[in-house]
Amino acid sequence: DPKLSRIADELLALSSAELDDYSALMRLKLRLSLTSNPAAGLGPGAAGDAASGSAGAEEAAAVKTAFDVKIEKYDAAAKIKIIKEVRAMTDLGLKEAKELVEKAPVVVRAGLPKEEAEALAAKLKAAGAAVALE
Repeated sequence: DPKLSRIADELLALSSAELDDYSALMRLKLRLSLTSNPAAGLGPGAAGDAASGSAGAEEAAAVKTAFDVKIEKYDAAAKIKIIKEVRAMTDLGLKEAKELVEKAPVVVRAGLPKEEAEALAAKLKAAGAAVALE
């Protein structure tokens, strides 16, 4: 397909900084966590599901099976505890976890089953964060 060939050529011409920005943009478009593995959630048909538009979003809202854990805000005194919890649940380093927490409101983990999302939300709430499941 000439269109895909052109897109591939343009991607190969990008600098590493531009590729990082592109990667972050694609993760946002596909509703992936910025901390997730780039290939995570891209099983068979995932790209097609993401591209299906608002009709797919309406169907997904009717039967929600995947949840995102989002830190809305946190108490400054509890920041260290929250960073420790984020590190434990995301395998991020100290610097990355700190930067992620400081960006609140931010999605910490995306696409989790309801039980796992609720468990992680409970841990973050116990540490002092205001958490939302989306």
